[in-house]
Amino acid sequence: MAKIGINLSTGSLQKEEIIVGIDLGTTNSLVAIIHPETKKPVALKEHNSASLVPSIVHFGSHQEIVVGDTAKEFLISDPANTIFSVKRLMGKSYNDIRKQSSFFTYKVIDDDTEKLVKIQIGTKFYSPVELSSYILKELKTRAEHILKTPVNKAVITVPAYFNDAQRQATRDAGKLAGLDVLRIVNEPTAASLAYGLGLNPNDSKTVAIYDLGGGTFDISILKIQDGIFEVLSTNGDTYLGGDDFDRAIVAHWMKELNLGEADIESDKTLAQMLRVAAEKAKKELSSSEEFTTDINGSALKISKAQFEILIQPLVDKTLQAAANALKDAKLGINDIDDVVMVGGSTRVPLVKNSVSNFFQKNVHDEVNPDEVVALGAAVQADILSGNNKDFLLLDITPLSLGIETMGGLMDVIIPRNSKIPTKAGRQYTTQKDGQSGMRVSVYQGERDLVKDNRKLAEFNLAGIPGMPAGLPKIDVNFLLNADGILVVTAKELRSGVEQTIEVKPQYGLTDAEVEQMLLDSITNAKDDIALRALVEARTEANQLIDATENFINKNGKLMTTAEIEETQAAIIKLAELVKSGTKDEIQHQHEVLNSISRPYAERIMDLAVAAAMKGKQI
Repeated sequence: MAKIGINLSTGSLQKEEIIVGIDLGTTNSLVAIIHPETKKPVALKEHNSASLVPSIVHFGSHQEIVVGDTAKEFLISDPANTIFSVKRLMGKSYNDIRKQSSFFTYKVIDDDTEKLVKIQIGTKFYSPVELSSYILKELKTRAEHILKTPVNKAVITVPAYFNDAQRQATRDAGKLAGLDVLRIVNEPTAASLAYGLGLNPNDSKTVAIYDLGGGTFDISILKIQDGIFEVLSTNGDTYLGGDDFDRAIVAHWMKELNLGEADIESDKTLAQMLRVAAEKAKKELSSSEEFTTDINGSALKISKAQFEILIQPLVDKTLQAAANALKDAKLGINDIDDVVMVGGSTRVPLVKNSVSNFFQKNVHDEVNPDEVVALGAAVQADILSGNNKDFLLLDITPLSLGIETMGGLMDVIIPRNSKIPTKAGRQYTTQKDGQSGMRVSVYQGERDLVKDNRKLAEFNLAGIPGMPAGLPKIDVNFLLNADGILVVTAKELRSGVEQTIEVKPQYGLTDAEVEQMLLDSITNAKDDIALRALVEARTEANQLIDATENFINKNGKLMTTAEIEETQAAIIKLAELVKSGTKDEIQHQHEVLNSISRPYAERIMDLAVAAAMKGKQI
């Protein structure tokens, strides 16, 4: 059988056009390409600079935005306006991150809902998608500066455990940065590709990817067969990384200097000096037996042996996660063929030796662990460009498929460039009390509003039992088979009511039309996403108005006249802004109404609980 690089049905990808691989990281990000002469993946960097760009965004006093090393300098001096670790917020609601809210030094909006989080900077509200797009835009600009050519297409990596919402958020961030995101690739898959694992179609291997970054740790077990990468299991800790190694050294020195937490809290400069010195110590102890420094006239030192005792519990935690991942995959240590090390913190000798001892084999660490994921993304980009003829690329869907949601928004269920056959689904609910039906309208395209996309089909899911808004659970599933036939199923889980329709999604579209739709989506990305944010703000505001009015109708007797009047005034103002206000004005007034209603809502809830518990013993 002859192997061919299948031409993407998205129209002709120009061979001379560069497709970059991007590692959008929690701590650092970078770009890589396949070198045109050596045909090997390389990370892009200026002559004397590092390839890594810190994933940090800073907003100045006039909303001017800087990204990377320049932004990093503001972490201590202006923490409220300096955004770090935004990747942890991608596709998340406030309820998802409630327990970690103290980790963020900037204002993450607490509206106590399942809505996606927002970050407040001054009077403006930003989504994680917008913030990530600034990092991607910086990477795009940097790549264009180094390559002296436009960069418009990219492959972006995400953790294996990212769900559909987080992957879609990453795609949206790329689009907003002016990038056509050809594929979202799992980070462990990219790391495997960087080592050539899975590039041979006859490969059949089980691989462990141990990824210890600055702030996160994860371990993935992959099964590679016939060029297909299957994630068997993933485990880890999103709040464990090299930063914790630094903190262990700082704590050790604080004890030596008789410093307490209060001393560090009150002296940010001292705190920063200790942290920077600890990071330097960690790096130097990878190759030397002792580190010495001077902080404000006090001599500090730490030996490699002391350092390893300090971090041993942290390393043991990662090995326990590795054991759990093997257990979940129903595999033993002997079933693992290769172990790949990813992330800068794997340079610590204790880490490398501990992982090698755990898996009882030598680990792959020949490739720079900071760059390995981006290099693998570049390998995937090369396959997509059709340059790598040895690799069979499965056929793909040329445009995203999704359904219409409130406000005429397009909710993508199968993103473009997904391998086919494929299936995906998402859960929805009703907007109104007693709603008995739901219209499911299927669209194809890349724009944020359905009116700019192509309608493929529509059907009604009728017979939903009368329930309060938000209670029904409606699963919408898309199954796209190898012939390009799309089967859409909607099912209400509580009652079992179900409806199915078959669609031919690519019928009647020429390559030129597909290309034009893609071009329109990139050209209009900024306006589209701004409009989407405005529509979402209006929808959320209307839902809050309905919920607050219902609450007053039911509990008005337990509220003071002043509370009712203040709330109704805030509702009127929010309703006016829904008609004519900007996204930020609506979200600000949304916050105002929330803060007015929260105290009395909590008071009335406490009364209800007390009444329910009266006469009962716990």
